[in-house]
Amino acid sequence: MSDFLSDLATYRFLQFALAAGLLASVAAGVVGTYVVVRRITYIAGSIAHCVLGGLGAAKYFQVTQGWEWLDPMYGATFAALLAAVAIGLVTLKAKQREDTVIGALWAIGMAVGVLFIARTPGYQEDVMSYLFGDILMVERMDLWLIAGLNVVVVLLIALFYNKFLAVCFDEEFARLRGVRVELYYLLLLCLTALTVVLLVKVVGIVMVIALLTLPVAVAGYFSRTLWQMMFLAAALSIIFTTSGLALSYRANLPAGATIIVLAGGVYLLAAIGRAIFRRTT
Repeated sequence: MSDFLSDLATYRFLQFALAAGLLASVAAGVVGTYVVVRRITYIAGSIAHCVLGGLGAAKYFQVTQGWEWLDPMYGATFAALLAAVAIGLVTLKAKQREDTVIGALWAIGMAVGVLFIARTPGYQEDVMSYLFGDILMVERMDLWLIAGLNVVVVLLIALFYNKFLAVCFDEEFARLRGVRVELYYLLLLCLTALTVVLLVKVVGIVMVIALLTLPVAVAGYFSRTLWQMMFLAAALSIIFTTSGLALSYRANLPAGATIIVLAGGVYLLAAIGRAIFRRTT
């Protein structure tokens, strides 16, 4: 840990990595609470895997067309929002089986990304790293984008807290009170999409769902209200990302995987401790 702290004061890439983890953790704790409470984890997973399609397409046009301004994160954001709206409309309007459509989008998004990456000239290690995360590769431009998305997510959650609360817990009552349930449900999915994009740089597409849900699951054991769960989940996400980054740096391990293993271990301990406590009381 001492090596990490001393290098943190020296190396800019470590400072960027820590800042990205802290910013993404706030949105993860807040939006992850709604994802768990509303039970839309599988939808968040589908959105996460569609992100690869946007990343691959953005990188393809950046390399082949010379669009240097088109950062892969822009493609990720566009693909995530498009997937969120598509899934939301299917859930609300379409007659097809919801799980089938979501599963199809999950696979198609990944497949499109793989095809674009395969057709992009050169060795695309930076794009493939999005699968498992590479927080140490965060650059200044990425950090500004993460900060901007984080502000948008937290601001919208604060503005529409009561609306989202009603949509998550009692849709029929919300409709009776005049709340436009469909609109706020779609907005919640879009916020989930933006949060997924924030976390892709931290832990990667494959492990996004774990960081979106594990801190919330632990926080649920110690919270009585939704806002308490959000606050505690965000704090736990910060602890997991910071500790995971420090441990991985010391042991020369992948940061994303270390963060998830740490979060998973704490969740298992909390679940076991809860079970023992219930048996003894």
